[in-house]
Amino acid sequence: MNVLNVILLVLLFISGLLTVALVLMHSGKGTGVSDMIASSLYNASAGSGIWEKNLDRLTVITSVIFVVCVIVMAVTFPTGTIGMAG
Repeated sequence: MNVLNVILLVLLFISGLLTVALVLMHSGKGTGVSDMIASSLYNASAGSGIWEKNLDRLTVITSVIFVVCVIVMAVTFPTGTIGMAG
């Protein structure tokens, strides 16, 4: 594995974890448990529109980084090196 693949692999894991964390931070749109938890974490009237907008942007950015890493790794990753014995 060359340096590019190692960097892409690390970036892939970090962006994947950040994407999952950011998606879980979004407030629920319904009146279920997620809405109850989200309303207790921050006040809905205290600039939640800006918070949600920035959270949306960060989620899209980390998702795009994840997808780009997957595509570049699919093209550049050395074939036959994982799972082959000998």
